[in-house]
Amino acid sequence: QVQLVESGGGLVQAGDSLRLSCAASERTFSTYAMGWFRQAPGKECESVAVISVTGANLYYVDSLKGRFTISRDNALNTVYLQMNSLKPEDTGVYYCAASRRYSRDFRSYEYWGQGTQVTVAS
Repeated sequence: QVQLVESGGGLVQAGDSLRLSCAASERTFSTYAMGWFRQAPGKECESVAVISVTGANLYYVDSLKGRFTISRDNALNTVYLQMNSLKPEDTGVYYCAASRRYSRDFRSYEYWGQGTQVTVAS
């Protein structure tokens, strides 16, 4: 059982930056692909970014390319999401999740954190 704890969310102004962190309890963290997903009020869960076990493969949803960066530190059992030039439409609850296989589909992820709220004011 992998336990994931997100942190770093908050209320920011449009154009600001935030870095989300997700710490995993499991020593086998380095064997899981990790993803960041978000859910805005009234909308479906959306894949934001995914990183493979070694970090060699990355996926970003097209609308976020160039603004968001996913990274991981397997020595610290942590995955990050650097978010720059934030927009009001980036508002939502951001979740990190772990999967045994690299996938863009949130339904492939077995373990989820509790989520962290990101609110971007205009």
